[in-house]
Amino acid sequence: MAKKNIGATLALYPCPVIVVGAMVNDKPTWTLVAHAGTVAHSHLMVSLVQAHYINKGIRENKKLSVNVVDESWLAKADKMGTISGNKEDKSEAFAWTMSENGAPLIDEAKVSIECEVDGNYELENFDHFICKILATYADEAVLNEQGKIDYHTFKPVLFEFPTYEYFVTGESKGNCGKIN
Repeated sequence: MAKKNIGATLALYPCPVIVVGAMVNDKPTWTLVAHAGTVAHSHLMVSLVQAHYINKGIRENKKLSVNVVDESWLAKADKMGTISGNKEDKSEAFAWTMSENGAPLIDEAKVSIECEVDGNYELENFDHFICKILATYADEAVLNEQGKIDYHTFKPVLFEFPTYEYFVTGESKGNCGKIN
């Protein structure tokens, strides 16, 4: 089967939808993020256009939260991608709790990850924050008997680029290393 070269296209989608939270001028602010991922067992990468309002707080405080979106609050999360913090105060968009280390966590999020910035790799007008995971907070309703996140119960929303569509995670197709 011949493959067609479609250019230098980012094709690692879909990926989980997240809302990043950080403190700016002693108030929380939020933004929807489509470019994020795992870079080690202990670190995440969050990529944000440098002009975003939230970047100021992340650079100054070195703390942020990664709030994983599910269908129950998708509409509110989506709105955070259409409102600029440079033009509008988003501090009241969510009920929130301050984490142990100084990052605002969205109360509605069933999974929130508290992070500390280890570094910033700047590239093409983006900040790529390399974030050490300090703590993960999960609603007990999405945990299994071993205290781990159960993705049969917790179904994160996925984002696909370039169509800008949202998807919900689906059924299991088997266990890694055991598919024949």
